[in-house]
Amino acid sequence: MRKPFVQTLLENNRSSASFLDKMRIENFTDVLFRFLFQLEDKKYLSEEAIEIRLNSLKSEFTTLLYHSFNDAAAVAIIVDEFFDALPDMYFRLHDDATTILDNDPAATCLQEVFISYPGFYAIAIYRFAHQLQLQKVKLIPRIWTEFAHGKTGIDIHPAATIGSHFFIDHGTGIVIGETTVIGDYVKIYQGVTLGAISVSKDKAHTRRHPIIEDHVVIYSGATILGGETTIGHNSVIGGNVWLTKSTQPHSIIYNKSKVYSKDKEIIPEPIHFII
Repeated sequence: MRKPFVQTLLENNRSSASFLDKMRIENFTDVLFRFLFQLEDKKYLSEEAIEIRLNSLKSEFTTLLYHSFNDAAAVAIIVDEFFDALPDMYFRLHDDATTILDNDPAATCLQEVFISYPGFYAIAIYRFAHQLQLQKVKLIPRIWTEFAHGKTGIDIHPAATIGSHFFIDHGTGIVIGETTVIGDYVKIYQGVTLGAISVSKDKAHTRRHPIIEDHVVIYSGATILGGETTIGHNSVIGGNVWLTKSTQPHSIIYNKSKVYSKDKEIIPEPIHFII
């Protein structure tokens, strides 16, 4: 029994063309995040020191990619393109953090957002992963976003398209699917799902997730499904709403609930059932 198992593992190791060090891949994106937002155990007080640190990160990224792809020329192109895009990612993330600070009364300063907000961390790792996704790098973008998912409870697919000034508050339980498109200045609260209506595997390369236009607010527990669903700009989607159809711009969608007072009303008889 044991010998076939060992032989299978041996064959898998021999036939694999790459070496994916999952922990090292995860650690890189975490280190990059901490460097960009001054969360390491040292400061860099000159341009030369910053350049040296960037070059060390570039070297580390090159090494882990080479282990994954065994193609030095291809790896050099990937690394150069990623670091060329890093300034834009940084400034976009700074806009995201500023939006969180401006909209959350509990946030006292940008450093608090950088160091303690899981929503900001998830957005940052998503933006790093999305850049690699645009560069058609396989596996690593998903490893990065699932790493953030494990740390924050926020699940953002690296292929989703998310605009500027993105706001996630609390964040636990948020799911943003692969073909989701989110505009600028969108606010999303905990427990929101931007998902697909159940589809077969042959629909993998079609739009399956909703479009959220600019300046939309989606409150906790809302579920918005389907590739033909568009939430018009400047709309508000209330808590626990379930949507599979589009809404016009400036819509307000909410559940109308009935609250019973034990002292003043007759409470409906509960439904009793056994599973």
